[in-house]
Amino acid sequence: MGSTDTTKFYRGQKILVENEIWEIVEFQHRVMQARKPIVKTKLKNIISGLTQEKSFRSGDIFQLPDLLNKNAQFLYSNTESFTFMDLESYEQIEVSKNIVGDKSNFMKEELNVQLLNYEGEIIGIDLPTSVELRISTTEPGLKGDSVTGGSKPAQLETGADIAVPLFINIDDIIKVDTRDGKYLERIKKA
Repeated sequence: MGSTDTTKFYRGQKILVENEIWEIVEFQHRVMQARKPIVKTKLKNIISGLTQEKSFRSGDIFQLPDLLNKNAQFLYSNTESFTFMDLESYEQIEVSKNIVGDKSNFMKEELNVQLLNYEGEIIGIDLPTSVELRISTTEPGLKGDSVTGGSKPAQLETGADIAVPLFINIDDIIKVDTRDGKYLERIKKA
């Protein structure tokens, strides 16, 4: 089992805190006057999905959970679960909806993901940092409005709501950051 310290934190990293696995959602190094620097974090519990904010002293050391990553491909979902195919054994693996959580906002069929296996159980899922998805509904794009920097609501083909620049149209393919759900760029015009 490896370890890490606060100076090596990165978004999406899994650490053990009080024998539970937490994912680092956000972190910020803060220098305090006349005191040791601290690291403010927002952590998400991999099992329960609960998030909490915690501060640690700079340099605090954390154990890394012994996670086995399985390369898998998303096949389909129903109301209860998501079905993936293990890309090594080709067996189908069902993962319950509460484990996938809001990551389903960025998952379309055939997306390659990592299933996180801890002590023989799938406890979480890691997506690529960005995915390309089609816009299914939004207000018509405004010509020449690529500079103003305004945004409007849109819905992705997965059903997720997202803010996009004003020039984006229905059926455009855009790149989305799966960590924070933000628009990155337009890949293909409709």
